[in-house]
Amino acid sequence: MTESKKAALSIVKIGGNIVDNPQALESFLNDFHQLEGHKLLVHGGGVMASKMAKQLGIETKMIHGRRITDEETLKLVTMVYAGWGNKNIVALLQKTGCNAIGLSGADANTIPAIRRSPVPIDFGFAGDPDPDKTNTDFISQLIESGITPVFCAITHDGSGSLLNTNADTIAYTLATALSEKYLVTIYYCFEKEGVMMDVNDPTSMILTMTREEYETYKQKGIIVDGMIPKLDNSFRAIENGVSKVVILHAKNLLSGKGTTLG
Repeated sequence: MTESKKAALSIVKIGGNIVDNPQALESFLNDFHQLEGHKLLVHGGGVMASKMAKQLGIETKMIHGRRITDEETLKLVTMVYAGWGNKNIVALLQKTGCNAIGLSGADANTIPAIRRSPVPIDFGFAGDPDPDKTNTDFISQLIESGITPVFCAITHDGSGSLLNTNADTIAYTLATALSEKYLVTIYYCFEKEGVMMDVNDPTSMILTMTREEYETYKQKGIIVDGMIPKLDNSFRAIENGVSKVVILHAKNLLSGKGTTLG
């Protein structure tokens, strides 16, 4: 399909800090409903999962900001992400008038994944999805029927095991796969206004960024830590067919004010 004939699709990712805040979540979902055109939502839930783990006496282990998912943790995150977190979002979207359906990557084989190698770090039941194996036919059928898919961060390996997958990676995977059928924009919503030259200065937001500029900012130590994997995923998405990526505060979803990559 030629680019000019493709319909636009917005893929929006929200983090656990929004999912776990009832007021912020409801405000965000009202804005999400008002987004024009086709849309799809991906959500995390790590904040809620960590709280629940503490209540149940399950130790939370993290390496480089990634959760170690042993068997008990897998049960927990599945209950939180694919259960309460996902269905609560779907119910709130129905309240806005947005007809949504909650999905994990196991449902309709939408996002199969491979369990990550234990070398050099054993992350347990962590899944790495392949965009080429994503069930885009089923997802696009939902979208074209006026149903908004809401994906949690759970995938599966095709052999009966669920897998925990980073929500940013879910958004990247879906966006890359669906870019064959749509003009895709990814909105990564988080707690900052965008990518900052100085994280302590809210007026230092970078409005636009190319891959070359990003590499320069990394070399100078301006962009560090958790922003690096987010931007790596973002530019990889653009290189694999995604039209645009915007990194912004959740409250600015409708205005689109943030850092635009492309």
